[in-house]
Order: sequence, then structure tokens, then C-alpha cells
Amino acid sequence: MTQPLLTYRGTVYPWHCDHVGHMNVMWYVGKFDEATWNLFHHVGLTPSYLREQDRGMAAVEQRLFYLRELRAGAVVTIRSVVNEVREKVIVFTHEMTNDDTGEPAARTVLTGVHMDTARRKACPFEAHVLEAATKLAQAQGAHEPRGGA
Repeated sequence: MTQPLLTYRGTVYPWHCDHVGHMNVMWYVGKFDEATWNLFHHVGLTPSYLREQDRGMAAVEQRLFYLRELRAGAVVTIRSVVNEVREKVIVFTHEMTNDDTGEPAARTVLTGVHMDTARRKACPFEAHVLEAATKLAQAQGAHEPRGGA
């Protein structure tokens, strides 16, 4: 079984923190969003493909679990797995880890839908994307999305 895919590395800066000193929820979502685009790129949903084919992706569901607080200076890594791929849908999990402690800090499970941006309707993935995403899911063991701790 293949390990989760490394999709993000970054740092928590002081301006990411709220008035009680923890990284604010908007920054968790932002870092997970960056990881999403790296995952999509890995399966062929590249910026050039999306532009040239009038395609896009829409998040239709997101479950977010905050497991450990992060403070300014924390270095974080996000690793991702594809849980499920269907004709127009991909379900995946990102896990954010505090690199200093090795502990999971947050986890999110997202459902994305492939879109025709001109028609504003869901549409099937092209064969090369469906094949790449399916292969990744199979290599990673295509397991059920995990929830909290």
C-alpha cells in the first residue's frame, strides 16, 4: 500500500493566530485548500487542463476535525489520501501534522465535484483523470474517511 501523498508543507505565522494565540480556523481551511490543489494536480486536474477544457472543481461537503492546537512557529505537513472516486465525484482526506511533535493537528474530509464551468453543471472526469485518481485510491487502500481523534 502506498503512503499518503505529501501535498503541503508550511509554517504557522503570528498573523495566522487569533486573539488566544492559536492558528485561526480560516488558516486551517486555507492550508487544506492549497493541499487540495496539489492533490488535484497529481491526478491531472492541472490549472492548464481546467482552463483549456472549461472545467473546475466544486467542494460540496467538508468535514473538519481540530485535534491539537497550533501556535506561531509550528511547521506543518499535510498528507492526503483519495478515499473514493466516482464518475463526477472525488472524496479525499487531508491530515495536517505538527512536524515538531509528530501529532495530527487537524483532519478534513472533502467531497469534490467535477464541473463544466461554461454550463455550470457537474460533468464526468476525463478518462486520464479518472484513471489516475482511481489508481491512487487503489494504491492508498481506498479506505473510509476518518473522523476525529
